[in-house]
Amino acid sequence: MIRFAPWLRTAVLTAAALAAPFATQAQGSNGSDYPNKPIKLIVPYPPGGGTDVIARIVQERFQAQLGQPVVIDNRGGAAGSIGTELAAKSAPDGYTVLFTLSSHTINPAIYAKLGFDTQKDFEPVAMVASLPQILVANTSFPANNVAELVALAKAKPGSLSFATVGNGSPGHLAGELFKLRTGTQMTHVPYRGGGPAVTDVMGGQVPLLWVSIPAAAQFVKSGRLKALAVSTTKRSAAFPDVPTMQEAGIPDFEVDSWYAMFVPTKTPKAAIEKLNRVVNAVVREPEIRDKLLAQGSEGVGGTPEALGKVVSTELVRWSKLAKEANIRVD
Repeated sequence: MIRFAPWLRTAVLTAAALAAPFATQAQGSNGSDYPNKPIKLIVPYPPGGGTDVIARIVQERFQAQLGQPVVIDNRGGAAGSIGTELAAKSAPDGYTVLFTLSSHTINPAIYAKLGFDTQKDFEPVAMVASLPQILVANTSFPANNVAELVALAKAKPGSLSFATVGNGSPGHLAGELFKLRTGTQMTHVPYRGGGPAVTDVMGGQVPLLWVSIPAAAQFVKSGRLKALAVSTTKRSAAFPDVPTMQEAGIPDFEVDSWYAMFVPTKTPKAAIEKLNRVVNAVVREPEIRDKLLAQGSEGVGGTPEALGKVVSTELVRWSKLAKEANIRVD
């Protein structure tokens, strides 16, 4: 057995004690012990909307996979811009995560001023799910399909209105693209989220609504709203009888929606990698896949780099459409 002199043993123990706090600090600074406390998931839309619905579907499994509470913080307003700015200005430690809609790439094209930069202020984590927008109407609305809607809109220019979850939402662009492709005039009525918009359309305050499928699915299935079309080039698995806009006779029409996670820039790479692994694991779970499908969405996953490419591509695409349709919010 090797024996150390008393003075050497004391020196070693003292050095270890002094080094421990610095080791812990270093571990925490690069995210290697992540997570060790609750995570706040900022959803920049009110409860009941599509983004909130999808976030709550995956919330429980995220908690189980991460071993820490995941708390949803709804911060609605300005098509997601208010909550997104809050996330951008949060500490880049992995404990504030933005769970947002594809309006993340639309807002820069239509808002004159934003309190954040979509690319510079955020690091992509992973895409969670994707789905179409759906055009629904109040059950008493006289048009029962897209052709009848176009005819009605042309017979009474400017008399019809459509609701969305807000300026800059995918529904807003779908509505503007519809006007552009059909040569019709309708008034956009922006809401602070899908929940309030759905309520008012069912109540008859606004006749039409462009919204992500999760916000309207249960009401379409129960007959409280009627579906006219979806915005993607293929039909929704949740509503296989609802035609695409192109099938309904509107050429060159496609608006995809997606939900994804982002973190503030300078978040430790280890934290981003851990969140990405969890996203990919959760969206592959059969139960989660089925719950997403019931809402008309499909789990996606993928790498941070893949999400980053989507963001870059769509920033260009939506900027072009905003100029073509003259969409601008001051």
